[in-house]
Amino acid sequence: MHPYLKKHQKNFNFKRFVEQAFDEDIGDGDHTTLATLPKGKQGKMHLLVKEDGILAGVEAAKLIFHQVNPKIKFEQKIKDGTAVKKGEIAFLVSGPSYQLLTAERLILNIMQRMSGIATHTNYLQSLCTGTKAKVIDTRKTTPLFRFFEKWAVVIGGGANHRYALHDMILIKDNHIDLAHGIEEAIDLVTLYMKRTKIKQQVEIECRTLSDVKKVLKKGKVNRILLDNFTPANTKKAVELIAGKLEVESSGGITHKNIAKYAETGVDFISVGALTHHVRSLDLSLKAI
Repeated sequence: MHPYLKKHQKNFNFKRFVEQAFDEDIGDGDHTTLATLPKGKQGKMHLLVKEDGILAGVEAAKLIFHQVNPKIKFEQKIKDGTAVKKGEIAFLVSGPSYQLLTAERLILNIMQRMSGIATHTNYLQSLCTGTKAKVIDTRKTTPLFRFFEKWAVVIGGGANHRYALHDMILIKDNHIDLAHGIEEAIDLVTLYMKRTKIKQQVEIECRTLSDVKKVLKKGKVNRILLDNFTPANTKKAVELIAGKLEVESSGGITHKNIAKYAETGVDFISVGALTHHVRSLDLSLKAI
């Protein structure tokens, strides 16, 4: 089992997702397949790569096929995270033809999007080579599909920010403004954690160098998020923080400027576009 899958079993019910996805797609029956392929007919298909990129979702495909029918034979040729070329075959699958076809679109929808995310993540991370910066995702994900999108980021060589609201405290601009200030927001979080006895990593968003200085004076946080800082101001902030806390850059970061941010010495660079503005990789499940 992939480490990511094992880690998030409690956060995501894979079996239920597949059941609901088929309910949405099949309804009262895949009538075209049922009409053209007798249930006893056996078939074989392969996953054809139609575009260069980073492959992601092979393990998910295997789990889905086996949920459809544990007797379906799945032969993996290429593993998740591999750089693939157009024309390569990722896996072979054989079993009842009608079941293979019924599962086809769900698997392609998942794998194409996951592979697109993994490909873009891998590209951005490669632009940070020679620095300690790690490319991470955000919560700008597709509702109910977050599990797969964040899994794809990991497969592509990036890392996950918090998975959801429950597993990290991130004090953002709206929290700060509604709490009437950075110091006040930190105090409220500290009191909340003491009262509830929860143990969470705490990150706070800073919009100016003055904000950074206030946080350093106040303490009681683990990471500072530099929101929409220029590379020059990011470098100044990193020098102020000087290893005391983790530093994350966020806001307006693309392939055109990510290297400049990485070179400032930040620990993390979060990019919402990894999951909300990505192009799927072209893949196809073809009958043999």
